[in-house]
Amino acid sequence: MTAKELWNKFTSDTGIAAQYESWAFGTDADTLADLVLRGVKTATASAYPLYAIDGDDLPKVGEYSVILDSRDTAVCIIKTTKVFTAPFCDIGAEQAYKEGEGDRSLDYWRQVHREFFTECMNEAGLEFSEDMLVVCEEFEVMYRS
Repeated sequence: MTAKELWNKFTSDTGIAAQYESWAFGTDADTLADLVLRGVKTATASAYPLYAIDGDDLPKVGEYSVILDSRDTAVCIIKTTKVFTAPFCDIGAEQAYKEGEGDRSLDYWRQVHREFFTECMNEAGLEFSEDMLVVCEEFEVMYRS
């Protein structure tokens, strides 16, 4: 099912009419989408400097997103419930746990995200720093495909 097809089904079933974006998680779209579907992953994080380079707005509370797998198949619709920014070095164990990856520890989160953010920043011609701002987003699943 495409993002548009799932969104149309969602709006038909719920009566909610809003804008949405569709996207896949960056590192392992299938595994991370599955964690979302199982209720393990209820948050995500992204590198703040990349928003300016890409000309993208930061996520906002109340926004909807159609989550895609690695084949661009829509798996669910989420609604953003909380957004905040913090330096990478100040991200805490609660955020790491809510992201649901690995053993859900802060050590695991820092290791994986340090590698991921370094790669993303390098691709954009920027350098990762422990003081770099991170956009943290919490969400809830509103609809499943």
